[in-house]
Amino acid sequence: MSTRASPVVPAASPVGGSSSGVSPSGVPASCPSAANLIATGHVSTAYGLKGWVWVHALTDPVSNIFGYQPWYLKTREGFRPVKVLEWRTQGKGVVARLDLAPDRTAAEALKNLEIWVPKDALPELEEGDYYWSDLIDLEVRTESGQILGVVDGLMETGSNDVVVVKAAKGSMDDRERVIPWLPGSVVKNVDLVGRVITVDWDPEF
Repeated sequence: MSTRASPVVPAASPVGGSSSGVSPSGVPASCPSAANLIATGHVSTAYGLKGWVWVHALTDPVSNIFGYQPWYLKTREGFRPVKVLEWRTQGKGVVARLDLAPDRTAAEALKNLEIWVPKDALPELEEGDYYWSDLIDLEVRTESGQILGVVDGLMETGSNDVVVVKAAKGSMDDRERVIPWLPGSVVKNVDLVGRVITVDWDPEF
């Protein structure tokens, strides 16, 4: 079985199918629960003087983030709905104008806020594929039952992705480990319901 852990949302056509556009999506009256949302990027910083912001997207290509709507910004008070009024590519990145930022001051207030969208707005994954956010905090165990820790993050290395495992309650030690995401040879099973990843890995590494 082919299993892939990816930091990017699977490719889909950007809004309008071009490098710029106006979002057709409105903002719903109520916000879904956190369990029904998934992170797709974050607001990096303000761009210009008219309320535009740089958007750091986890999608591939980055412009696909505008194809998944509506957006919710994760604030200290909870998730806040936001509407994308316009967006465009800028150099190697993308910028957007949001309804919550009429000027630069308001745009700066959105700096570093994560962008979340409803999970059902994303393409349905094939069996054995996972979004990285679904793997965060899953317990990692060896086949013999030793608890190595929990998934703290994932990284792309070029040849293959790797899982960063940090120590947690019940871990066999306090070490941080980096384990290659190699389905079949290293990653033996992913149980999203039980929240456990089983690996064939020497704890001494």
